Amino acid sequence: MNSSDPRVEENLTELSQVLAKTTDSELIASFLRCLLTPSETADIAARWALVKALNAGTSQREIAKNFEVSLCKITRGSRELKKPGSAFRRVLDTREGTRKK
Repeated sequence: MNSSDPRVEENLTELSQVLAKTTDSELIASFLRCLLTPSETADIAARWALVKALNAGTSQREIAKNFEVSLCKITRGSRELKKPGSAFRRVLDTREGTRKK
């Protein structure tokens, strides 16, 4: 499938709904490892790490060095964090709420 295929949205929506109903984080991690290749898993983990680092105020150059990701990916993450109603921001806020409990 390519990104413009309507089945992409359909399946992403369904997957998101299933994951939202799942409260077992170990099951979700195991599922993601089954679903994704090791390279995809590492890429997603690096992107999440860079978003957390941006949120913590780490410089883009330090993030690039520490996580071996391109400045382009970091800039994209930074832009996403700054958007009104940012999904990145909302998920980070959820993470922070979870950590405070």
